[in-house]
Order: sequence, then C-alpha cells, then structure tokens
Amino acid sequence: MNWRNGCIGAAAVLLAACGSDEEPKATNAAPEAEAEKTAAAEPETWGFALEEIEGSVQYEYGAKFAELVKEKTDGEVEVKLYTYGQLGGLTDIYDQVQSGAVQFAFGSGFLGGTVPESQLFSLNFVLTDDEKTNAEILNSPEFRKNEDLVASFRERDLQPLAIVPEGWQVWSANKAVRSPADFDGLALRTMDNRLLRETYSAYGADPTTMEYGELFSGMQLGQLDGNIQPIFAHQEMDFYKVQDYLIFANQAEFIATFMANSPWYDGLSQERKDVIEEVVTELVPYTHDVQTRLNTERLDIITENSDIELVYLTPEERAVFRERSLPVREVFSEMVGERGTRLMNALLEQVEKAEADKAGMAAEQPAAEEPEAETEEPAMDEAA
Repeated sequence: MNWRNGCIGAAAVLLAACGSDEEPKATNAAPEAEAEKTAAAEPETWGFALEEIEGSVQYEYGAKFAELVKEKTDGEVEVKLYTYGQLGGLTDIYDQVQSGAVQFAFGSGFLGGTVPESQLFSLNFVLTDDEKTNAEILNSPEFRKNEDLVASFRERDLQPLAIVPEGWQVWSANKAVRSPADFDGLALRTMDNRLLRETYSAYGADPTTMEYGELFSGMQLGQLDGNIQPIFAHQEMDFYKVQDYLIFANQAEFIATFMANSPWYDGLSQERKDVIEEVVTELVPYTHDVQTRLNTERLDIITENSDIELVYLTPEERAVFRERSLPVREVFSEMVGERGTRLMNALLEQVEKAEADKAGMAAEQPAAEEPEAETEEPAMDEAA
C-alpha cells in the first residue's frame, strides 16, 4: 500500500511538471554570480597596527580614523585595529607594515632602527613649547609632505601620512631637577638611542639602558635614579609610585608617525587616497584635544594617588638645557647625512616662522589701557 501510494505521488508530480506551460524556475543562481554578489557586499578591510593598548592616544586616533573612513566611503571600507601585542612587538609591527601584511601602523621611538631620519623627533628643543602649535607645524603640508621626509620612508616601503604628538616627555627623579648641576651623576634611564645618550650626557646625567619591563623594579631597588616617559606611561606603569618628582622641561614630545605600506598605497585609487588625506587632516585638531584630555586625566590620577611633586621649569631654566642640547644636532647630521640634515633644517625653519608669527601677533595686540587716575575735586571753600 505504501509502495503504491509513493509511485502514484511521484507520477503525479512528473505529470504536473510536464503538463505546465511555465518554464521551471531555477532554484540556485550560478556559483559565479553568487560569488560576485558576495564580494560586492563585503567591505574592503584595512589593517592598522598600534604600538599602544586600548584607551591610549594611538587607539583613540585609530578608532576615529576607522569611523571617518567608513563614513566617507559609505561603508565600502572598514579599518581593523590591532592593539599592541596582537601582532607581536614593536619591530614586528614595523616588519609587517613594510611587508604589506597590514596596511597601516604607528611608529615612534624604535622606528629609528628602520627609518633613521625619524630620530629627528628624539632631538630636544627643536619644537616650540606649545603643543597645539607643534601639531600644526608637524602636519603642515610644508613638513608632512617634505620630499626628504617622504623619501626617507619610501626607501623602506613606507608612506608617511601624519605626525602625531602624544604629549611631553617628562622627567622623573628622586630630587628636583632644575639645572644641569642637578643631573650630575644621576642614573637616568634612556632608550638605547645614541642621540638620547648624547643629549643626557650633555645635561650632566649618566644615561643608563634598561629594558622597559624592568624599569619599575630598577627604580624601586635604586639601580636607576630617574626616567623619561610621557605622562601616560608614568601612570600606566606605576613609575610615579617609586619616584618623588615629575619634572616638566617641555624639551621634547612623544611623537608617533602614522604610516602605510607604500606599494599598497600606490595601488589605491585617487578617490581612496583623497579619503585618507581628508581624514588625517581632520584628525590633527581632534588628536591634540584627545592627547591633552588623556594626559590631564592621567596626571590627575598620579597626583590624587601619590605625594609626588610637580616641577615646571622656567623659560630661563629651559634655555640652559636648550643651549647644552645644540651640539647633538651635529650628531644627528653625522648619523643621517645630508637628507636628514635638510629635513631637520626644514623643521627648524617652520618652528622659527611659527614663533615669529606668534611674536608678531602678540606685538599687534593693543596694550591694555591704564585706568585714568581719578582727580580729586578741589575742596570748596565753605566761606565762598
């Protein structure tokens, strides 16, 4: 009975199909068409490797960059952020952007091993003492697109896109440092960087190399007397807990370069390049505000959770250190050659121009009018 019903049912279906005037409808699209449809629906993904963790200046920059790129490409491009550690250490990050494994990366202090000219940002007293002005100078077309800067990166398969200051490099020590005499004999941790060693030797300190992960215990055990870090690092790594003073000399900022793999960048359409240019330009004031807010918050945490004293050098005290730093510029020129020297001079010219403009604007400001002295009315003679 079941066998017979099955045959009748199959025959009915067959007859219905044969007797229909309509063409049978395809139930599946061609595989090629489906693949094209899927590819068109999926956004293009750009990878962006950071040197820092979530909540940092670099992370805030990356997140805003991703948001704006997605918005300006109508969702056709998404940017995937890789925080520090996800792709390895710092040199791993640089290797991967050079090879094209990721499209973008940040590079700061250790980038000097890959792009020697980037050590320009390690020099002391080459920028103004105003962070907003510095951000504008470094990202002006005259500097950011300087042919010597661009060539120094492109030789290493990198394309510089933006220069991102993350706040002042701040000294810490167990005594107040206001002059080179205060640095005398002080074991100060510096990165393994010739320019920094030369600089702090000129200041009178004893530059000492130590692994980043060992700094806290090194200061705690007295193997180090001082340290140089941006405020966020002093706070994140608890360095402030084993030091008595934070000294603000405004001698240099912590600076990262936002860069792309240059062969990949060259292959982009002009439309995509224009989007990147628009975004990095918009991010200059945004990032200045972000780093100001984050560093202020971190400094508040430090002062609220410790008795550490804050020391701010006067212009006169800064001038003494600046004078001692000048010979190190010659060391930089020796290390990087003519191209690096031209780049340094181009930056110094931009800084000099900005300071002259600032002085000119101050001179044009009308002097505050002094209130007129009140004249006393002569006393009336009661007899008059």
